Amino acid sequence: MHYLAFLHSAFCILNFSFVSAQQPLDRLLARIGTTAVTETDVKAAVGLGLVDAQSADNPDALKQVIDRQLMLVEIARFPPPEPPPDAVDKQLEMMKMHAGDGLMGLLHETGLDEMRLRNLARDTLRIQAYVAQRFGTSRQVTSDEVRRYYDEHQAQFMRDGKVIPFEEAEADARRLASAARLRDAISQWVSELRTRAEVVEVRKTR
Repeated sequence: MHYLAFLHSAFCILNFSFVSAQQPLDRLLARIGTTAVTETDVKAAVGLGLVDAQSADNPDALKQVIDRQLMLVEIARFPPPEPPPDAVDKQLEMMKMHAGDGLMGLLHETGLDEMRLRNLARDTLRIQAYVAQRFGTSRQVTSDEVRRYYDEHQAQFMRDGKVIPFEEAEADARRLASAARLRDAISQWVSELRTRAEVVEVRKTR
C-alpha cells in the first residue's frame, strides 16, 4: 500500500509539473488596492483596442489599463445609465475588428470568452458616458487660447507645405484647442484618482 501511495503521489507531482509547464502563471504587473492587473489584462486591452498602445510591452499600455480600472471604480460610485444592448453590440464588433485575424489567438491566450468581451465593451461605453456626463464633449476656449494653440501647433495647420493663415485656420484651431483642453481636464481627473487610490506597479512590462 505504501508503494502504491508513493507511485500515486509521484504521478500527481509529475502531472502538476506538466500542467504548470503548459499553462504558466499569469505575470502580475500591478495592484490597485486588492485588484490585480496582470500581463494578460494588458495584452487583452491592447489587442482589443481598449487602450492606445501598439504593444503590451509598452509601459504606457500598463498605465492606461490602470487608469481604466481607476475610472471604473469611480464610475461604480456614480454610475451613468446602462448602455443599450445594441450599443454594446456595436462596441463589441469594433473591438473584434481591431483584433482582426488575431482575435482567435488573443482569446486563446487570454482566456476571454464572449461574455467577458461583452463586459469589456459595456465598461468602455460606461466610461465614455460618465466622462461625457462629467466633462461634456467640449470645452469653451477664449480667442487668446485659440491663437496660442495655433501658434504652438502650426504643424497641424499645413497646406501644400505652408502654414495656413490664422484667419483661415481659426475654426479648426478653436475645435482642436477645445479638444486639448478637454483632454487636459480628463487627465487631471485621472491623476487625482491615482492619488486617492493605492496603486502599486509590481513589475513593469519590458
